[in-house]
Amino acid sequence: MSQTHPLTTTTFELPGYRVVKSFGVVRGIIVRSRSIVGNFAAGIQSIFGGNISLYTSLCERAREDAFNQMITHAGELGANAVVGVRYDATEISAGITEVLCYGTAVQVERAG
Repeated sequence: MSQTHPLTTTTFELPGYRVVKSFGVVRGIIVRSRSIVGNFAAGIQSIFGGNISLYTSLCERAREDAFNQMITHAGELGANAVVGVRYDATEISAGITEVLCYGTAVQVERAG
């Protein structure tokens, strides 16, 4: 599966496709920490209020990496789609966060 595969969805059905095989749950897990320099720069941004772009960027990269790991895991199983995609995040300790992306790997074919 390509890292940008269009057959991923948060729903459990893909319009125009039918599931012909399920491979079970697949996941991608990333654990990230904020650096001292990043925390300092973000602290300066927070003084002025609004979006803290350093943290936004860190979060987006973590989600993208977890998603790509999930897609890779699905492809290794022979899936061509992932349904029921979800994200979860847990702070493991101060400044260290786990981002989990998971879903059900399936093989689909065009309906009809």
